[in-house]
Amino acid sequence: VQLQASGGGVVQAGASLRLSCLVSGRAIDADFMAWFGQAPGKGREFVSGIYAAGGLMEYADFAKVRFSVSRDNSKNTVYLHVNRLMTEDTALYFCALRTTWRSRYYDESEYSYWGHGTQVTVSS
Repeated sequence: VQLQASGGGVVQAGASLRLSCLVSGRAIDADFMAWFGQAPGKGREFVSGIYAAGGLMEYADFAKVRFSVSRDNSKNTVYLHVNRLMTEDTALYFCALRTTWRSRYYDESEYSYWGHGTQVTVSS
């Protein structure tokens, strides 16, 4: 199973961005998928996640207003839309596939498959 995140780059504050995560080697239509972010000098943290059918999402408190997660199971792809980007959104964004349900969705230990990350740098 491989996760390939893309869509990052250097953008101006106030712009919008859509990150994509293409999964190969496994159909994700039954999987909870998530995005995590790692800001410079900080640990990786949960940003958003989406349940298999796509009708229910989870967001970290900081992501509830400007972030939106979606998925297209026919394309085996998950997306993260970020609106009105701010410099504090600068981070390496990872997509992850949840494989256990022992803990909470924001716990990294729930995820066995990770992409390499796509860098988002927001300039002021």
